[in-house]
Amino acid sequence: ADLSLEEIRAWEPTGIILSGGPSSVYDENSPKACEGIFDLGIPVLGICYGMQLMTHTLGGEIKSSDEREYGKAILNVKLKDSPLSDGIELDGSQVWMSHGDSVTKIPEGFETVGSTSSTPYTMIQDLKRQCYGLQFHPEVKHSIMGMDILHHYLFEICKCDTTWEMKSYLESSLLKIREQVGEEDKVILGLSGGVDSSVMALLLDKAIGKRLTCIFIDNGLLRLNEGDEVEKAFKDHYHLNFIRIDASETFLNNLAGVSDPEKKRKVIGKTFIDVFEEAVASQDDVKWLAQGTIYPDVIESTPTHGSSVTIKSHHNVGGLPDDMKLKILEPLRELFKDEVRALGSELGLPHSLLWRHPFPGPGLAVRVLGEVTEERCDVLRKADRIYIDEIKAAGIYDEIGQAFAVLLPINSVGVMGDGRTYENVLALRAVTTEDFMTADWYDFDQEFMAKISNRIVGEVRGVNRVVYDVTSKPPGTIEWE
Repeated sequence: ADLSLEEIRAWEPTGIILSGGPSSVYDENSPKACEGIFDLGIPVLGICYGMQLMTHTLGGEIKSSDEREYGKAILNVKLKDSPLSDGIELDGSQVWMSHGDSVTKIPEGFETVGSTSSTPYTMIQDLKRQCYGLQFHPEVKHSIMGMDILHHYLFEICKCDTTWEMKSYLESSLLKIREQVGEEDKVILGLSGGVDSSVMALLLDKAIGKRLTCIFIDNGLLRLNEGDEVEKAFKDHYHLNFIRIDASETFLNNLAGVSDPEKKRKVIGKTFIDVFEEAVASQDDVKWLAQGTIYPDVIESTPTHGSSVTIKSHHNVGGLPDDMKLKILEPLRELFKDEVRALGSELGLPHSLLWRHPFPGPGLAVRVLGEVTEERCDVLRKADRIYIDEIKAAGIYDEIGQAFAVLLPINSVGVMGDGRTYENVLALRAVTTEDFMTADWYDFDQEFMAKISNRIVGEVRGVNRVVYDVTSKPPGTIEWE
């Protein structure tokens, strides 16, 4: 445990939540709860690993399950009058699982509230000690009644007050930025035009005005016409200090021969900083580099605020050199995507920018699997534009959290016209999600999918086969690399 029991008592918490995580309770370096935390006389909720930790600490048993649960499961309620579920129709509802280890014996004093077909102890409670456990993740959209359960825990069991709102967060963020940057320091923002950096741009503009310079680096890994669209929005419409740098040749040269996804991200991160430092040298007295890093980037890249594992390096988290001359400014670092959008709405960003699908920092480099070349990027650009245009034309763009095409490093035999072809396979990905920590694949109509496939194969030279990804997160990630 990072905090002692005395430190926790000093906070005078109204409740405690032990979150999920990638560890097993039997791992040597797995996070542990400090001794006595379950005897404080305040409610404790364990989620996934947190429930396993609670069970293990209090004398229950945990074992690796023969049948792991990833994704959707159906909850069977065995005890309907639990404080966690009072008044909620949980029986038969969908919950979202992501665990290998399972509870095989609950501690003395606990009782079973609910189960799934492969997890007998899915919801447990000990009312005397005010301990509650959920093997599923209630915080994600795909646990249909999950937010109702959390609402019960926070406001009925812990008696919390609803005092937080985005308007007050915006005000506190502006004060924090001004305090951190001071009255004279200048800030450079790496503006990509995505949701996160767009919100950052308007937030910093509101906080420090013309002391902000936005640098848009065209790395040759953007979507079709994206550079022109970003410049028009932020230079012509919002009138920010906007500098566009064409560094496409540099990025593509540095990526030549690189196929490993982690190495791609590192190369792009280093190149990004090198180009940035050159741009900074042309500016006077810039001391801060602002980034639109959000909490999922941090969780997937580096351990922070507890125990996590590296899933992938984000170019704006894992690619920064130790000797970088600029100080880092990341006001969005502890926000999830839905919260970033709420902040953007408070700042007045239009719906078209706020609900634009995310685009990874390394761009098409992590959607062109294998070696990245200008030719392969061009193939992907054309196919991706057809895909997104058809989604928008069908009126379903806002139903989807993220949609994109992926160029695979394999070729497929095909027949086009009267001849045999041996060309690229293209994968399509579309997911529904709220927080981007979990996601489910979008169920397109088959006729719609056929239309997209026919257009791509017919219009994009170099592609002769289209496949669709039906993997949820977890176990997959949203991006392929």
